Amino acid sequence: MIWEIIKTIILGIVEGITEWLPISSTGHLILVSEFLNLDKSEDFKEMFDVVIQFGAIMAVVVIFWKKLWPFGKKDNAHPFNKSPFGQMIKTDIFMMWFKVLAACIPAAVVGLLLDDWIDEHFYNPWTVAVALIVFGIAFIIVENWNKGKEPKIKTISELTFNAALIIGAFQLIAAVFPGTSRSGATIVGALLIGISRTVAAEFTFYLAIPVMFGASLLKLAKFGFDFTGSELTVLLVGCVVSFLVSVFVIKFLMDYIKKHDFKVFGWYRIILGALVLIYFGGKALIK
Repeated sequence: MIWEIIKTIILGIVEGITEWLPISSTGHLILVSEFLNLDKSEDFKEMFDVVIQFGAIMAVVVIFWKKLWPFGKKDNAHPFNKSPFGQMIKTDIFMMWFKVLAACIPAAVVGLLLDDWIDEHFYNPWTVAVALIVFGIAFIIVENWNKGKEPKIKTISELTFNAALIIGAFQLIAAVFPGTSRSGATIVGALLIGISRTVAAEFTFYLAIPVMFGASLLKLAKFGFDFTGSELTVLLVGCVVSFLVSVFVIKFLMDYIKKHDFKVFGWYRIILGALVLIYFGGKALIK
């Protein structure tokens, strides 16, 4: 059991780092699982890879709580009206949530309808590797194209519903093709339509809350809630570790992109994708 906990901690660290950096948590978990495979059923491991993201979600909620909670009289620059109740409603945050929900609709619909089909046909090293490389190249191209240009949208409040829907369409690509990276896809989409890196990253974090929470619930429902003591321990440890690591990674990324672009992540994705192809290609040849 101790060795299982150690493996779970490592997987939690990998999830906490790769969920928020645009480098594909799925791609990394597939690789790491090759060498640190949990001694659990395939159904549990499939569920674990998704539900472990719940810890990462909570890191976003904790860090951005003041920007996410739409109620409170203090620091309310946009109250609903002057009544006691209206002064408690932060209309700007409510509008932000409406945009988040609008952006989530495409991926939510496809996820509910095609979750099992996507897992069966696309959840494999080859799809992940290609997606890593393609979106790695996309990052480099988009950043070079954007170089020297002034962003059109510099704050979350300036984000329009049309922009949110476009970002949601890119999130849909990540929902269908594992390895794309949900954060990577949405950031590329946001940069393409003139959104600043800071707003692109922050909105991506907000999008993760309903998407990852919904995906976690879906996987839990399919797995069932009849855990053994060992399974529950592994799941809880994974979530706690991914939460703690995510807190540091999110803060690092928000500071990093104030002075740097995303091209380094593009190159990293290309290299990782090539390594995945080489490793699994060599493994297939040996067989």
